[in-house]
Amino acid sequence: MEKNQIAQRVRAFRKLKGFTQDELAQKMGVSIAILGAIERGSRKAEPRIMQKIADALNIEPAELLPVRKEGE
Repeated sequence: MEKNQIAQRVRAFRKLKGFTQDELAQKMGVSIAILGAIERGSRKAEPRIMQKIADALNIEPAELLPVRKEGE
């Protein structure tokens, strides 16, 4: 479940910042296939990739993580 929540947050931040998948992938230095797989939730984003995504979007890596509700 967490992988899908991260995927949704990556996609939402990318769109909020006005990037296409191709533009963000180029800015990160990865293939569009990797970014697409992360956004679909079919690939887990390792910490190194999460950092690249955050840097490219000019956000903190923690902002990509799902918000945990109290008691979870």
